[in-house]
Amino acid sequence: MSGAQGIAVPLAPTPASRPSSAGVWRRFMRSGMAVAGAGLLLVVVALVLAAPFLPLSDPDRTDILHRMARPLTTGHLLGTDELGRDLLSRVIWGTRLSLLVGVVAATLSSLIGSALGVVAAYYGRAVDTLVMRGVDMLMAFPYLLLALAIVAALGPSLGHAMLAIIIVNVPFFARAVRGATVSLRQSDFIAAARLMGQSNLRIIATELLPNVLPVVVVTASTSVGWMILETAGLSFLGLGAQPPVADLGGMLGSARNLINVAPHVAAVPGLAILLIAIGVNLVGDGVRDALDPRLRAGGLARISAVTEVAPDRPMPAQPPSDALLSVRSLRTEFRSGGQVWRAVNDVSFEVRAGEAVGLVGESGSGKTVTALSIAGLVASPPGRIAGGSIRFKGQELIGAPLAALQDIRGNRVAYMFQDPLTTLNPLLTIGQQISETVRRHQGLGPRAAMAQAVTLLEQVGITDPAQRARSFPHELSGGQRQRVGAAIALANSPDLIVADEPTTALDVTTQARVLALMNEQRHRLGAALVFISHDMGVIAELCDRVHVMYAGSIVESGRVADVLSRPAHPYTIRLLACVPRPGQARREVEPIPGLPPATNALPPGCAFAPRCDLAIAACSAGAIPMVAVGQEHAARCVRTRDALQEAAA
Repeated sequence: MSGAQGIAVPLAPTPASRPSSAGVWRRFMRSGMAVAGAGLLLVVVALVLAAPFLPLSDPDRTDILHRMARPLTTGHLLGTDELGRDLLSRVIWGTRLSLLVGVVAATLSSLIGSALGVVAAYYGRAVDTLVMRGVDMLMAFPYLLLALAIVAALGPSLGHAMLAIIIVNVPFFARAVRGATVSLRQSDFIAAARLMGQSNLRIIATELLPNVLPVVVVTASTSVGWMILETAGLSFLGLGAQPPVADLGGMLGSARNLINVAPHVAAVPGLAILLIAIGVNLVGDGVRDALDPRLRAGGLARISAVTEVAPDRPMPAQPPSDALLSVRSLRTEFRSGGQVWRAVNDVSFEVRAGEAVGLVGESGSGKTVTALSIAGLVASPPGRIAGGSIRFKGQELIGAPLAALQDIRGNRVAYMFQDPLTTLNPLLTIGQQISETVRRHQGLGPRAAMAQAVTLLEQVGITDPAQRARSFPHELSGGQRQRVGAAIALANSPDLIVADEPTTALDVTTQARVLALMNEQRHRLGAALVFISHDMGVIAELCDRVHVMYAGSIVESGRVADVLSRPAHPYTIRLLACVPRPGQARREVEPIPGLPPATNALPPGCAFAPRCDLAIAACSAGAIPMVAVGQEHAARCVRTRDALQEAAA
């Protein structure tokens, strides 16, 4: 799970967090649109609350001599209606009533519907059947006709109209919340809550509800304006607010025949409804984002098909090179919450044809972000490439057109991801997903592509490949899914394979088999390999050269044999000390003390210095360059530089 330290954009539900009210308020205030919506609502609410104290005309007083007066008429700022009643007074008093009805109706229907949806989804079986069949019965009737029937049975009044609106909207909330809860109830954090002995009621209240609350808030906020309109429709039919009581719906309905002769009579209440709906929706979006921090990390952002590139990106000099892949001074960063997280900071390395190169380091060291940057797969927003150059077969990939990158991705450069269960489409069969990439890049027909998919499954060691090609990802074991990932990566005979910790989630035996398969197939195709891992043992088994990464930078590079036998950076030494050795059962494995630094607040000089027992003052004095310590072996360490200078003297 390497990447930018502190940057997390989870797509799966997470255990309910309990943020402080100050944290929620800060997240809300970061949204300019939410603040604008709140300001608009505050103005509206202030006006309606101050209505009894404002110098307004009586909203029900008629003046036939001044009927349908135009806006800005003396004494009537917004004009008058067909009975000469002041529109400004009526719209303020009408907004007061309509806003109250809309908010109360949305709140009660969301509370009732959400409770029904959560309970039905959590308990399932008989409870789910009973609750949801009742909801289905309500939804079987056209909701406006059902509302009309309820009001007709109870009698015309604004209270009865509001009750009808609440009843007919409960099913929509119940359905939406049940759908969100069903996907959560089998989550691991719910199982963990049960293991802690929590009651069902407590699990629903503290674990499920906070996770579905954003759905409820958004649905309720978007329903306020609609419920105002529904109440308006009932008022128009004489089943809601009774004349001469002013409400926006009644005003809008009574003015519909005046559109041609006095459009302002309908425009004024219509504009009031529009402003209320916009304000409530904007505030609802802001509250949703504040309650769910995942969404503030980009969960709802439209992710670009290619990583954003800084317009002022510095381009390093490119010396002549015969390397298949050349990465120079790469800098990739994430911008979130007003901060910049430097996930990859001045990374340079090369990969030659047929060579296996390892990127190793703790989680958060920047390995995955480096790999994703190669083909512009870092999510934007919030990520962007801030500097450097990436050349593949001499072609510059940073800033390349999307069409050019799409021809390279999955074709000349293939990827194997860490968890194939999340990268394979759960609704497509294995054969469809393999043949998809074959058809895209080789132009084969459906039959030929499926036949090649079966052949690829056989090559990667899947038993009964024809049958497995018709299986879905969840029907395969972890090792089989990882072999499917290998088949997809190898489908178009790539020149470069990027493998991002593809064996981390596997048991030791399956891990060894997948590694052997990958090495065998790579040599068969003559492909180069960039292998990402935090396991030095795996790197030693598979790679020719290795780059040790820490806090977004490479701290040591060289041939695997040289780095493992003569490590020159204290971080590499400590990583090797954590690797168990066969035949040394009593050898103590000492973990590295402390934690890697957050990449938005890197310490000066060597980022490893705060955790290093060999650190001296010079380690924090400034930037430390890579120093050659042997043939094709270099390290970024002050002590290494001092030792070389002493040897030269």
